[in-house]
Amino acid sequence: MAKMIHSMIRVLDEARSVDFYRKAFGLEVADRVDFETFTLIYLSNAETGFELELTVNKGRTEPYNLGNAYGHLAISVEEVAVERERMLKLGLKPGELVELNRDGRLFGLFFFVSDPDGYKIEVLQRHGRFL
Repeated sequence: MAKMIHSMIRVLDEARSVDFYRKAFGLEVADRVDFETFTLIYLSNAETGFELELTVNKGRTEPYNLGNAYGHLAISVEEVAVERERMLKLGLKPGELVELNRDGRLFGLFFFVSDPDGYKIEVLQRHGRFL
């Protein structure tokens, strides 16, 4: 059986990205592995064994082209409205709170926030399949 262990994104500025993910989601550096041409930074917290891997390519100065496929990471929280307010106060610019219903019932309550490199993160209320 396969077990998902991490997702990787490329970032330009290690410190800026680590600071964002710490403030926004309480992720801390679990490991940092330096290579000649790139550095891997693994972020995690006590709530999950799944990690976010940040890859910093040394010498890169141009932002990455994220394309138009609308991929995103998703994180669940106990109180999505409270988290949105907290992020607003931190200046992280979360989007509007969205309620998605199906068959007259709540399917998802969420907002999106972008990291310093423009990656979208969906922040979902823990409910239904999003526990």
